[in-house]
Amino acid sequence: MTFRTKIIEPVRRDGALVNALSVDVEDYFQVQALAGVIDRAEWETRPRRVEQNTNQILDLFSRHGVKATFFTLSWVAERHPGLIRRIVSEGHELASHGSEHRRADEQDMTRFREDLRRSKGILETIGGMAVKGYRAPTFSIGTRNLWAFDALAAEGYAYSSSVYPVRRDFYGMPHAPRFAFFPLDAHPLEEYPITTLKVGKRNFPSGGGGFFRLLPYALTKASIAHVNKRDQRPAIFYFHPWEIDPHQPRVRPLGFKSRFRHYVNLDKTVVRLERLLTDFAWDRMDRVFRPGVEA
Repeated sequence: MTFRTKIIEPVRRDGALVNALSVDVEDYFQVQALAGVIDRAEWETRPRRVEQNTNQILDLFSRHGVKATFFTLSWVAERHPGLIRRIVSEGHELASHGSEHRRADEQDMTRFREDLRRSKGILETIGGMAVKGYRAPTFSIGTRNLWAFDALAAEGYAYSSSVYPVRRDFYGMPHAPRFAFFPLDAHPLEEYPITTLKVGKRNFPSGGGGFFRLLPYALTKASIAHVNKRDQRPAIFYFHPWEIDPHQPRVRPLGFKSRFRHYVNLDKTVVRLERLLTDFAWDRMDRVFRPGVEA
């Protein structure tokens, strides 16, 4: 498995390398850790908290003067169109996270293309801007479904950020490139993998998510600084609106691993984000990786 690397001249601001900030916009009951407990048929009966949490994130970004890319479920967009319009009006990038948080590797090519087309159309109609980026739920593009890149290209996406070059129990492509690459030979579609720190022959997660809540902040800071200084590459950081919400409903019954993954240190996320936004320079995915191409 060989991919062409994309050569990127890092964007700098006041001498600092600019990293890519992203938010995966989904509600607490839509996450993979709870998929075995909450059926999609129950989603409409659950109290939604995604709008208030995302608005809090937008307020946080506004205070720090940063822009980000919001990979958004069209399920959320249809129910909270005002939130989508706020994201766009404040200068953030609107991108797709699919329609209903269905893993890419649990769909066939036809269904996946339909999902890509539907989510893109809904987001563009509500947001009034072109949707160029996509992130697969649970980073579910891997060696078993590389055809997903062909589907993305066919549906008009310019880039994906769906590969995590680590080995995890339900996602990961550990031998994929750690930095931007072209997954297709005859198409300019670009893939921007989530940031990892290479130690020896192994990649360690360094791009946010549950590890940002679980591990001391100093480790995240050191990892991103290493990628910026030693690798001379921008980092990609992601998190979810539900990760700033310690008061979200507790779902039961839930196994220990899923309960730990979902609820650990929710009360510390905002404080850590404040530090992260201060310690590094941030911008939208498109401006970091495609400067001069996207508005």
